[in-house]
Amino acid sequence: MYLYNFIIENKELFKIIYALIIGLICMIIVIKSHKLFHLSLHKGIRYFRNAFFFYGIAFVIRYFFGTGFLYDYTGLNYQIAVGILFEYFLIMAGFFLLYSLLWKKIESSESEYLTSLFNSKIIVFYAMAAVIVFLDYIWQTYYFMFFSQIVLFAFASVLSYINYKKNGKQHKFLKFYFIAMILNLIAWSLNALAALYFNWHHGFLINIYILNIIIFLLFLYGVIKVTNI
Repeated sequence: MYLYNFIIENKELFKIIYALIIGLICMIIVIKSHKLFHLSLHKGIRYFRNAFFFYGIAFVIRYFFGTGFLYDYTGLNYQIAVGILFEYFLIMAGFFLLYSLLWKKIESSESEYLTSLFNSKIIVFYAMAAVIVFLDYIWQTYYFMFFSQIVLFAFASVLSYINYKKNGKQHKFLKFYFIAMILNLIAWSLNALAALYFNWHHGFLINIYILNIIIFLLFLYGVIKVTNI
């Protein structure tokens, strides 16, 4: 209880530390998965890498550049922009994780793109993310984001479970992927509950922050275990 009270009393400092931890984890995952892609040339790894590139940007924007310490020096437009960018990058990160599971069903074996960040297939997800952010901005809510990510990770959990059952013995990382998808689904569901029923209760949110760190550490552990580079 003392720890919770301490965090609540120093919540802005805690958010900065939280952003730095998530940002550092994402940076390591991006670097290691980038190396792994160049060794294996597996396209799915590129999209997996992109997901954590966007997650890192999202968390740093929201909890570092959006910290309450800056409120006295920034205007309302700056705070709105931070919220919009955070939501957009967060949603796109989820889409990239999903696409890392789906790309074989969407792209042909002959498909070659100059970049995995922006191509004729990925542009659809950019447009969908923009629509979700726009709807949340118009209605001044995060409900569209919550609903989209809960559906996304429910679908991703099913796909990752199927992949694990098929190829889990050959690819150990698939087990971590499946567990992480389930935890992501739980985290987004808890976020929705925090907004709908708990009015963003600080104690409830701290548990979600801790769960998020566990999820990212799980991904990091899986990547390190697979790459060893």
